[in-house]
Amino acid sequence: MSRLYDTLRRMEREKRRPGTDASEPDEPVELLNNILATPAKMPSSPSARINVGKASRLVTLTDPQSLGAEKFRALVARLESLREKRELKTLQITSAVINEGKSVVAANLAITLAKHFGYKVLLVEGDLHRPTLTSLLGLGGLEGINQWWCGQEENSEMSHCIYKLDDIPALWFLGAGSPCDQPSQILQSARFAESFVRLVGDFEWVVVDSTPMSPTVDANLWSRLVDGTLLVVREGVAPIKALKIGVKGLDNPKWLGIVLNEASEFDRVNYKDQYYGVKKKETRREKQNRTKAAP
Repeated sequence: MSRLYDTLRRMEREKRRPGTDASEPDEPVELLNNILATPAKMPSSPSARINVGKASRLVTLTDPQSLGAEKFRALVARLESLREKRELKTLQITSAVINEGKSVVAANLAITLAKHFGYKVLLVEGDLHRPTLTSLLGLGGLEGINQWWCGQEENSEMSHCIYKLDDIPALWFLGAGSPCDQPSQILQSARFAESFVRLVGDFEWVVVDSTPMSPTVDANLWSRLVDGTLLVVREGVAPIKALKIGVKGLDNPKWLGIVLNEASEFDRVNYKDQYYGVKKKETRREKQNRTKAAP
């Protein structure tokens, strides 16, 4: 909550009239007090069903015994370990450029937290420029952050745009909705920060699929609202220069670690056979040869 506290405190100072004392108040700022005093009441969320095929990269759903799914369980274990040492409830997942797999990582991580560890999780489609999570999950045209922002009622809560995913009882989804022309205006607004704070209080983990670090500023804006940042680097895709520029562009990302996507040194094909002991079906010729060799 400290990261959100600092963000809202800064917004409160910015809202003051010019010429007033901008020094730190002795008591918590009025904006934060109002938010914490009136947390969002989760409505009876509409439901949605994940619709993916066997070829989907959501391995935590389609192939839970695969090496990829095991890697996500290991990632959750590391996040739990970090959580014991520092405040960690909300995190954004970003990358240097597009096509590095950040959305795939975000979805698999959220599914693992909810399905395999039993946490109450909110998955947020935080890339308002090029939202891909909705289509990745096969959810169709759901209302989301952009519809909430453009709504007539400024006091309405984003919680009305949250969908409960039937396939995984502990997982909720907040989509981006239709593409937005100026998403940075949404992310840096006090209205968005206030509503996001209220949402966070009702979940054990919040996973945000953010934008790449460049050329947009959205990852930096999200870093002011979350407790940490997880960086996805895809082998053979991320230019070193773009990676360095992106890392320097974040004010205070609170790095959690790096996910190396599609690393070539791992043997994905034989993982199940080697670890779980799945027996290979014996061919007729192999059976005949075994019989002839028997004493």
